[in-house]
Amino acid sequence: MRCPYCKEQKDKVIDSRATEGGAVIRRRRQCLACNRRYTTYERIETTSKLLVVKKDGNRDPYAREKLLGGVQRACWKRPLGMEILEDLVDEVEEEVFKKFDREVPSSYLGQAVSVRLRRLDKVAYLRYASLYHEFQLVDDFIQEAQDILERDQQEITGQQDLFQQED
Repeated sequence: MRCPYCKEQKDKVIDSRATEGGAVIRRRRQCLACNRRYTTYERIETTSKLLVVKKDGNRDPYAREKLLGGVQRACWKRPLGMEILEDLVDEVEEEVFKKFDREVPSSYLGQAVSVRLRRLDKVAYLRYASLYHEFQLVDDFIQEAQDILERDQQEITGQQDLFQQED
């Protein structure tokens, strides 16, 4: 490892820890030339082997940053912290890497994000869905919002029925 301060390649590892649920190893290092300390992270490089198949048939390497960026844009000025958004992307990645080896359709990624956003924040879901479903008209947007309201009302009605049955 090259020291970020003096650029020498002589160092020693002072501390190693698993982070992010064991997916990353954090190493605290000390340069033997200048004695300064710095931190490095090691990740498994499985993400670069997965290709995303776009709607037009093109294939691009999977990039977590792109997925996270789309979620962040949908959640702009919403009361969701960065940790929650990263957890959402972690869930999607875990599902995708279990189900696909080489290629994943972009539609699958979009659907997986949509399902999770819908549970977290309805407004963020609508923003994301408007791009994912490529709404062409305001009517499409309104219809999706009405569907959300109807589904929420059905869920609430079903819960009330449960409580009434117990009495």
